Amino acid sequence: MSLQQFMNEAISPWMKEQGPDSDIVLSSRIRLARNFSDVSFPVVASEQSLAELLEFFKQEYAQQSYKDYQDMELVEMHSLQPIEKRVLVEKHLVSPHLAEQSNASAALISKNEQVSVMINEEDHLRIQLYFPGFQLDKALEQASEFDDWLEEKINYAFDEKRGYLTACPTNVGTGLRASVMMHLPALAMTQQINRMTPAINQLGLVVRGIYGEGSEAVGNIFQISNQITLGKSERDIVEDLQSVVKQLINQERRARDTLMNKSKTPLEDRVFRSFGVLRHSRIIESKEAAKCLSDLRLGIDLGFIDHVPRSILNELMILTQPGFLQHYAKTPLSPEERDVRRASLIRERLQMENNKD
Repeated sequence: MSLQQFMNEAISPWMKEQGPDSDIVLSSRIRLARNFSDVSFPVVASEQSLAELLEFFKQEYAQQSYKDYQDMELVEMHSLQPIEKRVLVEKHLVSPHLAEQSNASAALISKNEQVSVMINEEDHLRIQLYFPGFQLDKALEQASEFDDWLEEKINYAFDEKRGYLTACPTNVGTGLRASVMMHLPALAMTQQINRMTPAINQLGLVVRGIYGEGSEAVGNIFQISNQITLGKSERDIVEDLQSVVKQLINQERRARDTLMNKSKTPLEDRVFRSFGVLRHSRIIESKEAAKCLSDLRLGIDLGFIDHVPRSILNELMILTQPGFLQHYAKTPLSPEERDVRRASLIRERLQMENNKD
């Protein structure tokens, strides 16, 4: 596996699979924060210490495989161009924070892109594992097994009373962040999501945008994750999140039914107007594209449109991001140039599907 292969495909291989409740839950993620017991946290560690830690990973894990996670590629941040870093962020293979680092920062990425280990980010290791749809239990099981595999050669910073020690106090304990990415257009249209968010926060969970902390919920895609890691077991954290996600799934389905029963014609009009914009626009900004793609996906889920596969929208949500647009253009683009290229790419991709029929 090479860096170029990570760059060339908008959808990671695992994203092409269907999971439970995948009409609403796009993905499930488990992220584990871990640190070496004998190395200072990255924020205070010497460059030499971090370089030695990275070299350890090169020697022990680069090109290795564990179960379904084959041929893990070690990608060093200092070797990447800004556009390449942005593409990896847009694919959720690295965090925006890691992309800003250089020198001894890297990511170990499996061939199917389901596992990514960020090295020398805020913590020495941020292990993340994805599954399509609503599969938090399976993601936790696989992430725990992968973590155990790494721990065979690593002595983690761990305290019997406090649990795993991390750079940020909010991660101390299990070091676990469980999250799901959800498409909630009906709750957004009816403004119910605004009323639900404070209640969700009171339960120790947080609602964020597609790229996590500090990001905006564009295209009616929301990330729901836990805030508390200390004093709870991994199982408790996941079960609490699952309970809330199940309620959100039920509420979204109910809101869709209400819209279909009371406002079917305006809803159908909105979907086909957005479809028309995507098929015919010559210039389109990223927010408008995300909004129209969300409407189109909802129209597919509700049966208004039956000749466009749902998977194409997952692809276009990523493919139309600034990093990917410039990667395919092989040159930096101004915002206006990106808007033109985005519109062109969407038209061409939808036309490809139309030609199949």
